[in-house]
Amino acid sequence: MRADCREYLDSPLRHYTTMTVRPIHLWNNRRMRIHPVIIQGGMGAAISDWRLARAVSSLGQLGVVSGVALDVILTRRLQDGDPGGNIRQALDEFPEPAIADRIRETYYIPGGKAPDAPYKVVPMPSKNSRRDVMELLVVANFVEVFLARLGHRNPVGINYLEKVQTSLLPSVYGAMLAGVSYVLMGAGIPIKVPGVLDALAKHERASYPLHVTGAEPEDDVLMSFDPKDYIGAELPPLLRPNFLAIVSSNVLATTMLKRSNGRVDGFVIEGPTAGGHNAPPRGKLQVDESGEAVYGERDRVDLARIRELGLPFWLAGGYGSATKVHEALDQGAAGVQVGTAFAFCEESGLREDYKQALLASARKHDVRVVTDMLASPTNFPFKSAQLAGTVTEDGVYDSRPRVCDLGYLREAYRTESGTIAFRCAAEPITTYVAKHGKVEDTVGKKCLCNSLLANVGLAQVRPGNYVEQGLVTAGNQLTELAEFLPADGLRYTAADVIAALLASVHAEPMAAD
Repeated sequence: MRADCREYLDSPLRHYTTMTVRPIHLWNNRRMRIHPVIIQGGMGAAISDWRLARAVSSLGQLGVVSGVALDVILTRRLQDGDPGGNIRQALDEFPEPAIADRIRETYYIPGGKAPDAPYKVVPMPSKNSRRDVMELLVVANFVEVFLARLGHRNPVGINYLEKVQTSLLPSVYGAMLAGVSYVLMGAGIPIKVPGVLDALAKHERASYPLHVTGAEPEDDVLMSFDPKDYIGAELPPLLRPNFLAIVSSNVLATTMLKRSNGRVDGFVIEGPTAGGHNAPPRGKLQVDESGEAVYGERDRVDLARIRELGLPFWLAGGYGSATKVHEALDQGAAGVQVGTAFAFCEESGLREDYKQALLASARKHDVRVVTDMLASPTNFPFKSAQLAGTVTEDGVYDSRPRVCDLGYLREAYRTESGTIAFRCAAEPITTYVAKHGKVEDTVGKKCLCNSLLANVGLAQVRPGNYVEQGLVTAGNQLTELAEFLPADGLRYTAADVIAALLASVHAEPMAAD
């Protein structure tokens, strides 16, 4: 084992512990914060990777890694030769060495693959995934959280989308094996997640219902994962992470408290100006002259009612300034979640050409973020920054062959024979229609999975040397990022963002894990 890994603390496996994380309160008995003022958003696929999360957590706020597509991201990093050796370092610490060795042997290419060679295709998770698929998900989430925690004692979080269900159980377990302190989840109603955390903390079998279109009451839609099938070592109970539900309405926040099968520790209240997937407007859909959704009074969250629920909450979507941090704290929030400002900082995983082009446009006040009502196969509105050469351009979109080979946003549906199958509105139209999908649902659909990986330099190469192009998601604050830039350049750091957000805010230090 590399000597510098020992700086992780006295032992790199210190996260195996019998302690249980207490519910979040404002202070511990030493008057130290035990939750952050700033939560760094868990963005895209590897935009908020371990480097960004480590930088933010090292500074005493909550760094959050994105839990999206970590299995594919791990394998592609290994096929690129694992520059710096970070991935292999983390694999050396996985508690079941035989599993880590199989993954290394399957995907690691010393020196990296040829630039024009395609990446190996990773099998997609399903309701009853193959063993190697489950192993890869466990290990990939372990690696990302382990690296984010390396070298400091502060909490780290991970963000998942509830809509990405088939990979959820092994992913959460892998993150917990690495000592993740917070699990954040939106894009759905995750009322069963608290119970999953309770079970996995004790290395017990966990189950989660798969949403299946057309399912009958008697259909078996329950997915399950038993840690004992994968980890032979006898480990003490794991840290049970705090669970923060990402919600966009009072109704959803109340539902989470009333119907969850375990402890909910707080909320992130996210407005429609945040990047990524947005909740659709409540009531009848209305669009403006440019075709974007119009959000109205019904979409505003009543913070007085949120305060009455008695749990800490953070405000998100347009809170990336010191003024908005003050405003949030004055309204009783524990703090804010900020995504876009961190997504374009030096430590983020966004590829440099995209980052620099959009920051240059922001400085000139010549950048536009569109809420695309059609792009996502999930039918949720999706924010995208307009950038030449990405699939936001009609010509780039039209030239892409319709392929679905990652499948994170696929829809599970009941076949005529009663089995469960999967379809995606961004896959070939004839294939989708053959699966009883409606042809009108394919209009304007973009393969977000492949585009998000292209955003971080992990683009797939296809026959004919076609290379997947990116689609950068960002919140409306992208137009205001010039305030973080130095006068003589287009680069700023996570530390710059935190300093700007906490200007004149007295933020007590957060207690370490």
